Amino acid sequence: MELTFQAQLQHRRFHDPSEVQLCTLLNIKTGGCSEDCKYCSQSSRYDTGTKPEKLVKLEEVQKAAIKAKENGSTRFCMGAAWRDMHGRKSGLRKIAEMVKWINDELQMETCVTLGMVDENQAKVLKESGLTAYNHNIDTSREHYPNVISTRTYDDRLETIKQVQKVGIKACTGGILGLGETPDDHVSFLHTLATMERHPESLPINRLVPIKGTPMEEEISKLPPGSNRKLKFEAILRTIATARLIMPESIIRLAAGRYTMKEHEQFLCFSAGCNAIFTGERMLTTMCSGWDEDIAMLKKWGMKPMRSFRRHGINRAEELMKKTVETGFEEPSASPSAI
Repeated sequence: MELTFQAQLQHRRFHDPSEVQLCTLLNIKTGGCSEDCKYCSQSSRYDTGTKPEKLVKLEEVQKAAIKAKENGSTRFCMGAAWRDMHGRKSGLRKIAEMVKWINDELQMETCVTLGMVDENQAKVLKESGLTAYNHNIDTSREHYPNVISTRTYDDRLETIKQVQKVGIKACTGGILGLGETPDDHVSFLHTLATMERHPESLPINRLVPIKGTPMEEEISKLPPGSNRKLKFEAILRTIATARLIMPESIIRLAAGRYTMKEHEQFLCFSAGCNAIFTGERMLTTMCSGWDEDIAMLKKWGMKPMRSFRRHGINRAEELMKKTVETGFEEPSASPSAI
């Protein structure tokens, strides 16, 4: 309780606690990935029923982005199941066109996840107006080899450095429920918090075990009471800790949110989460819909965040100015003060 209380105070210093950003993710290139991420239905190594598809056309992206905006989403994300962008000049050009169209015509924030990119590829995306690049570290450095072998932890960190180097914001987080321990959650957050620049966006995913993936089988075999079985309390603790040590980041509830009860989601908002993925699908998993999510936010006195609306340090400066002008003081961080 003390942790979430402190996280809520921190959240109010840097963000408007009544605002939650609605984000929508479109799978623009499905399946056929050569990597062996044990949790992923899009790996070509596993029989999950996901059929490989080519990169979608611009018109399909336009239609999906328009629908997302009409329903209240202010960030539009696009994911392609690739290991990297090596030898994909045509694909990169087409994706840059998608990003530019969304920026110019809809004025939405844009984010893409395309696997590993180098500096030159990142520059192409930057020139198109890309807001953020998603590249998750997935889990702790210690647990990572138990989940993936085809890409190193440092490969992931290098891609994040490259996108930040050219001025693109980093969207990087991970997946909880991969058979990791509480110590892995600490290590995972430490890696994010000690980056040269904190992620602008920090997605927290809850594993959705997909039949046919090795992770689904491994998780099903964990004994009752194992500290490697994810409990909701661990998700809440991770969000609250992230808010305390990365106060300006937007913390996003991503895949697996539909498995949470409404009151659990509210607790996540109270602990510092201020964005959710909503819409029709979350890549290859289920997703809560716009109507349902907007009704939930309204019920709790919250509202969707506008595009490109960031409080961050400005929120802290605003509160300081208010204190000087009116003599108002924020409540003490001590629970005994309330």
